[in-house]
Amino acid sequence: MLIHDFLIKAEKLYPDYEAIVCGSIRYRYKDILKRVLKLSSYFQKQGLKKGDVLSVIHFNCHYYYEAYFAASLCGIILNSINTRLSSNEIEYILKSSHSKLLITNQRYLKQLEPIRNSIDKIIWTGETIPEGWSGVYIENIQDNQDPLEFKSVEFTDDHIAHLYFTSGTTGKPKGVMLTHKNVTTHSICAIAEFNIRDNDNWLHAAPMFHLADAWATFAFTAVGAKHTMVNDFKEDVVFELIAKERVTISNMVPTMLNMLINFKNIENYDLSSIRAILSGGAPIAPDLVKKIMDKFKSDYIQTYGMTETSPYLTVSILKKNLLNLNSEDKFRFKAKTGREFLGVSLKVVKDDLTEVVHNDKEVGEVIVKGDIVTPGYWEMPEETEKAFTPDGWLKTGDLATIDKEGYINIVDRKKDIIITGGENVYSTEVEYLIYEHPKVLEVAVVGVPDPKWGEIVKAFVVLKDGMSASEDEIINFAKSRIASYKAPKSVEFIDALPKTGSGKITKVPLKKRYSV
Repeated sequence: MLIHDFLIKAEKLYPDYEAIVCGSIRYRYKDILKRVLKLSSYFQKQGLKKGDVLSVIHFNCHYYYEAYFAASLCGIILNSINTRLSSNEIEYILKSSHSKLLITNQRYLKQLEPIRNSIDKIIWTGETIPEGWSGVYIENIQDNQDPLEFKSVEFTDDHIAHLYFTSGTTGKPKGVMLTHKNVTTHSICAIAEFNIRDNDNWLHAAPMFHLADAWATFAFTAVGAKHTMVNDFKEDVVFELIAKERVTISNMVPTMLNMLINFKNIENYDLSSIRAILSGGAPIAPDLVKKIMDKFKSDYIQTYGMTETSPYLTVSILKKNLLNLNSEDKFRFKAKTGREFLGVSLKVVKDDLTEVVHNDKEVGEVIVKGDIVTPGYWEMPEETEKAFTPDGWLKTGDLATIDKEGYINIVDRKKDIIITGGENVYSTEVEYLIYEHPKVLEVAVVGVPDPKWGEIVKAFVVLKDGMSASEDEIINFAKSRIASYKAPKSVEFIDALPKTGSGKITKVPLKKRYSV
């Protein structure tokens, strides 16, 4: 199965179903397929062939959706680029991917201006082409292109569909390749796991350049469900769209959900249409999970995955034998990272690749295998080889425990372990505890060099609006709940934590302050 098969079937079965809501624009499935065919026809007229790369730098929008499916029809590889990257980072990705065409908007001119000589052809989504730039306005394509001119392209499901470059925190960014088989298999598994149906309405709140949201573009189309776009993430905009469009389900990174549940006017919005809130892209504190379930009064599903796995590896959906547990025990499982996702095999292993004891205590690395796992990194065979075990399991770099029911709990990234006085401290454990402090909005815990202990635990804390706290207050709060060596030795209060383009907290800039 190929990605565009989902849209073709949706148009066949649900032609008059509303497919897209994007601002004032509303398209049915029969409308959106026609637009996608016109865009595909234009790609071919521009000389783009099967295996060529198309890049997109754009906010969430129906144009992004159309680009994903138009590229698929042509056998073109779509390269989604993080909108918050610098000019140099964008240029590196465009050159490394050998991109032939860019779809973008005027709001990214500041980043594009210094590298304009590195960009060949551009499709603009703004109302006009910026002064001094060449290219074509995308709606002119829709006005002038004949969808019947598109010529079908033959390829198999092992053809590369998408290229996502990693953040490059440990070196140069790596281009994660996902095949049509990766994406479609993941979509079918997600439909089954999340019980997605044609009466669902997905809110594209997390950025579509990131797989925390992009996976839903394909899975929800496959069943003829509705897509509601959030062009720019703002709490009131999200709540208004949920209430007006009767959104049923969405996935957001923890920082987004934290912003929503702390929004002062949340009670003014009708959120009764929501049947499930998914959280993914980063670890989430159990205390935050409780608040999400309380505010949205819906099911909550924690997810865990990677770009390399399309993305989901686990979900915290309860197995049948756990449904009769008391509410406290059920919540304990709901707040875990989760049990293995359909379409993937997962193990937690020690350094010698033997499995850890399933006792929810012994820590090992998560490794995975299956049809949703990347074939490797773009033009980086050595990096690809390093990423897999000798027998083909992908090494995630995430450390976890696993219980007798098969539910894992991520405790840290391998590279984020803090070793203080010979003791291992997992930053997520400390962060989850500090999140329970009523004055704390966000927290990130890192290890910083220390001449006596090797490393000490340091917490960077963002307080809620109007709140004040002392360093001793946070440290003593932690010490009253966990071992003293795990508690922060210092606390720094800051206005905002650094975040990636997808809204995840990133610790790299915090660590760099104290690197030696």
